[in-house]
Amino acid sequence: MSSLRKPRSLNKLPCPGRVWVASDIHLGPDSPATAAAFHAFLERAAREADTLILAGDIFDAWIGDDVALRPEPWLKSSLDALKAFAVRTPLWLGRGNRDFLIGHRLALQLGARLLPEPALLQTQAGVVLLTHGDEYCTGDARYQRFRRVVRHPGVQRAYLALPLSLRQRIANWARQRSKHANRYKPANIMDVAPSSVEDALRSSGSNILIHGHTHRPARHSLRVDGWDRERWVIPDWDFDHARPPRGGWIELSSGGVRIVHAPAEQGGDQASK
Repeated sequence: MSSLRKPRSLNKLPCPGRVWVASDIHLGPDSPATAAAFHAFLERAAREADTLILAGDIFDAWIGDDVALRPEPWLKSSLDALKAFAVRTPLWLGRGNRDFLIGHRLALQLGARLLPEPALLQTQAGVVLLTHGDEYCTGDARYQRFRRVVRHPGVQRAYLALPLSLRQRIANWARQRSKHANRYKPANIMDVAPSSVEDALRSSGSNILIHGHTHRPARHSLRVDGWDRERWVIPDWDFDHARPPRGGWIELSSGGVRIVHAPAEQGGDQASK
């Protein structure tokens, strides 16, 4: 590490070899094409990656691990694909703003591990700070208040004690309310705040931050306390409603960091460094 500041204690994960990081797939009953593209991605990752990390919003909504006990057909196919992948390659499940209720029971069922928040990945590309990213959108004060409430252990216990049908209705209501509210929010407050990013890099001691959530894949160069740093945003996935379809992941290897865009159809990928 090049930072002079001693990093605070974080969850350090050794990740040897080639690491792929994907986020914001938003699997759900209305996204069959996205699910098919994601399943194809899992098959490729099983051949080419040494570790796969899914950094949150794997599902468009997650109302508790008990939904995986008797899953609907769309969910069963994705759970089966994840389980088959985890037999061959280490798999980490992160939690996002849509699926923050993913727990250890689901991870155990799939043969995966639950990603700690945040995590410091010790990779061949360097030490990487990885989070979902919504915690850095501090310009949206209303969302941050909501985030603190729904992530409170007592609130989660109360919600998970409700019948599945009621949980689903609450989740549907919250999602529609969020979509309506986002239409009237300035674009800048739904992106990460530079000061929050700088604080995160400074406190972690890492020179590389990777996150999802914003659906704005890119590499950003910045300078914090006199050191050159990088912020990489993971692509989101939508093969059902977006034109052209989109998806992708970030690869960490001895060659550095790069964004790989999933092909919209048969053909080669597009990568950016």
